[in-house]
Amino acid sequence: MSELSWIDLALSSARPQAMGALLRYFRDLDLAEEAFQEACLRAVRTWPEKGPPRDPVAWLIFVGRNSGIDHLRKRARQEPLPPEELLSDLDDVEGDLAERLDGSHYRDDILRLLFVCCHPELPATQQIALALRIVSGLSVRQIARAFLVSEAAMEQRITRAKGRIAAAGLPFEAPDAVSRTERLGVVAAMIYLVFNEGYSAGEKQRADAPFCEEAIRLSRLLLRLFPAEPEIMGLTALLLLQHSRRSARFGADGQIVLLEDQDRSLWDKRAIREALALIDKALRHRAPGSYQIQAAIAALHARAEVAEQTDWEQIDLLYQSLERIQPSPVVTLNRAVAVSKRHGPQAALDLIEPLAERLSGYFYFHGLRGGLLQQLGRAREAHDAFERAIALATTPAEAGHIRQHLDALARDIAILAK
Repeated sequence: MSELSWIDLALSSARPQAMGALLRYFRDLDLAEEAFQEACLRAVRTWPEKGPPRDPVAWLIFVGRNSGIDHLRKRARQEPLPPEELLSDLDDVEGDLAERLDGSHYRDDILRLLFVCCHPELPATQQIALALRIVSGLSVRQIARAFLVSEAAMEQRITRAKGRIAAAGLPFEAPDAVSRTERLGVVAAMIYLVFNEGYSAGEKQRADAPFCEEAIRLSRLLLRLFPAEPEIMGLTALLLLQHSRRSARFGADGQIVLLEDQDRSLWDKRAIREALALIDKALRHRAPGSYQIQAAIAALHARAEVAEQTDWEQIDLLYQSLERIQPSPVVTLNRAVAVSKRHGPQAALDLIEPLAERLSGYFYFHGLRGGLLQQLGRAREAHDAFERAIALATTPAEAGHIRQHLDALARDIAILAK
C-alpha cells in the first residue's frame, strides 16, 4: 500500500469518530463537515513529511476543532481563538488529547451522529442519504447510485435534509431509549447501504475497503446498544457472512468469480462461525425479519462445503418469505437464481420477465436474464441482454465479467451463421 493510500484509508476510518466529536462541539452539520475536511487537507499536507500521528482520530478532532473555531471567528468576529500555546504545537498536546478521548467517548459520538441523521422529522430517504454522506463519507455520486437516482437529485436531497435540521433546531443530543428504538430501522438500513457500497465496488483491493469494515464495526456498535434485538443480530451476521468471502470473490486478473466457482478454502471461517452463532441466537427469538432471512440464506451458502451441496430448495423458500415481508423486484430477481437451480432456466426467466420495466436500468437484471437465455440456447437474445448489462456496468470487474459472456456468444453465433 502506498503512503497516500494509507492516508486515505486512515481518514476514511477516522471519519465517523471525528465527525461525531466535531458535531458535538459545534452542533452544526455543515460546520462539522467543513472542519473535518480542513483537518483532512492538513493531514494530507503534513503526514507524509512528519509521519502519522499516534492517534489519527484525536489529531483530526483537534485540528478540525481549531479550524472550526477559526471559521466562526472570521464569520462572526466574536468568537475568541484558543490560547496561543494550544495552536502553536500540535505534537505537544496530541498525546493528552488521545488519552482524554477514549473508546467509549468515540462510541457515544458515533451513535449520536447516526441517530441525529436519522431523525424522524426527516423523510426516510433523506435520513439514509444524509447518514451515508455525513457518517461514512460516501460521495454524492456513490449515494445516488445506491438509490438509482441522478447526482443532482441526490445533492438536493442531502441539502434539504441539512437545511431542515438547521431550520427545525433539532436536538443534537443522543436520543432516549424510545426514540432510539423508533429510528433503529433507518440506522440499520444506512449501515447496510454502507456495506453494499464497499461490497459492490468490484475491485479486489476494494472488496475489503473501509466501507465494508466500517459497516461491520457500526453494526457491532448497534448490537451493543440493542443486544436483544434479533434484526440487528441478523444484520451483523449478514455483513460478516458476505465479507467472509472477500478473498475468493475476484481472480488474480481482477475478474469476478461467481459464488459457485469460488475457492471456499479462502473464506474467512472465523467470521462465518461468529455469524452462524448470531443467526442461531436471533432465530431463537422467533421474530423473523428481513436481515435475519437474508443472513439465513447466506448461512446456507456458508455451510455448503462445495457448491453442489447448496440447499437451493431451502434458499427458494427463504426468498419467498422475504418477498412476503419485504416485497421488492430485487428480492424476486435474487430468488430467480434459486428457482433456476431447482426448476431450470425457463422457470426463472418466466419469474423475472414481469420485472423488466421496473429493473430496466439495473445491471444485474440484464446480466441474469442474459445468463438464463444463454442456458436456453437463445444466443442472439442473450447477446442483446448482455449488451444492455455491459452498458449499465459500474465497475471494470462487472464489465469484464459480461464481456466474457459476450465473447463466448459471439463465437456461438458465428458458428451458427456458417
